Amino acid sequence: MKRILVIDDNVDLRFLLKKFLTRHGYQVVDVASGKAGLEIVQTESIDLVLCDFKLDDMDGSSVLQALKEFNPAIPVIIITGYSNVKTAVEVMRLGAIDYITKPLVPEEMLMTIGNMLKASESATEQKSAEPSKGGTKAAPVTASRSREKIPSYIFSNGPEIRNILGEVDLVSPTDYCVIIYGESGSGKECIAQEIHRRSRRKDKPFIAIDCGTLSKELAGSALFGHEKGAFTGALTQKIGSFELANGGTVFLDEIANLTYDVQVSLLRVVQERKMRRVGGTKDIGLDIRIIVASNMKLWDASRQGAFREDLYHRFNEFAINVPPLRERRSDIMFYARHFLALANAELNKNILGFDAEVESIFISYPWYGNLRELRNVVKRATLLNDGEWIDVGSIPFELTNFNKLQFEPAQAPAASARPAMPPVKETTARPVTMKSATLRVEYEAIINALRKARFNKSEAAKLLNIDRKTLYNKMKEHKELLDLSAAE
Repeated sequence: MKRILVIDDNVDLRFLLKKFLTRHGYQVVDVASGKAGLEIVQTESIDLVLCDFKLDDMDGSSVLQALKEFNPAIPVIIITGYSNVKTAVEVMRLGAIDYITKPLVPEEMLMTIGNMLKASESATEQKSAEPSKGGTKAAPVTASRSREKIPSYIFSNGPEIRNILGEVDLVSPTDYCVIIYGESGSGKECIAQEIHRRSRRKDKPFIAIDCGTLSKELAGSALFGHEKGAFTGALTQKIGSFELANGGTVFLDEIANLTYDVQVSLLRVVQERKMRRVGGTKDIGLDIRIIVASNMKLWDASRQGAFREDLYHRFNEFAINVPPLRERRSDIMFYARHFLALANAELNKNILGFDAEVESIFISYPWYGNLRELRNVVKRATLLNDGEWIDVGSIPFELTNFNKLQFEPAQAPAASARPAMPPVKETTARPVTMKSATLRVEYEAIINALRKARFNKSEAAKLLNIDRKTLYNKMKEHKELLDLSAAE
């Protein structure tokens, strides 16, 4: 069992940290002063130190220097407030392995501690494997957490996510069909994967299908497979997603996009757990769990005639609602830091965090594309940034100028109140032509529809009375829209 030393003069924080870390399998020693902490390190075996930057008897820099003089290899994590982040970075240059900002986020802290302990073990193993060289000083462990394998998605500790995970715990052991409601990019597939991971089917396949990408002609083949010769171009037999997932879980994302004909075929699968390949004559038995997701209420869709009511009732054994990111502001920076760690690892960078102005913009921005948009913004900023901190120069126009645009996403503005939109790219020397004027009007129409549809491209295409493919082609013509709509 790993032993962690907590040095903090706040008795309540020490109590909570000790209780929390003990519950997660660590042995914790806690002291109220830097001097007491140094005595513990010299007399007991300690694997990692959590030290508050501001102590009554000495500051974090002094504690760190004394710890490193006694044991250069011991991992030290500094706890600091947001206002002291730059000071904490300076402390890292003195040998701290990482820092954690207040208020403490439990899941983030656990991930940081776990990564640091793994890095420390790897460094120790590497050192023991190397031939001994007299007079060689052990290299300090630096902030290399970006090189560790980091999960692409983690759940925050916010109250909304805790409630969702409680529902996941409740429904996972069953075989109930589950509907997950939420806007595009809000993490619906990750929740479906978590249900699968906690179920008895966890060792069987999890097959995710984006129903929005299935054409009317090929949806049946993609879902149920086809026999050789079933239609023109069916040169061989194909196994469909449902058959591939047998024994496991099928996740149907954006289920409301399925055509009525495919919904009829799906109803039989849900009711009888049997299917036939397209062009086939033999029933194939299925042992699967079905989880579906939608960004619109299926009951409303069924009342409008867009979704079969009987199929809705088959799916509606349990429902989970995922609130958009703008309704859980406390999660924004938690996920921003997580996506930064992923981007650092991918791009081989060591960007330390976000400056105060960027954090303020992130927290106030409505994030129509939710986690997917946030992830893309952070990846882009990490790529563009050459310094230690991500500043406003690295984030997109629509974030830095959102307050100037004053655009309500839920309703289109009146013509007289329409805000100025980003111009279509053209050289200043180019005269205004009918084509450029048409492009400008088209640009505004598309961006207005995207915002009104909360960046759901299927809904935006309906508002524009075009199909989804045409919308994508138009967006490629106006490349600014592709950056703006990182929602899909």
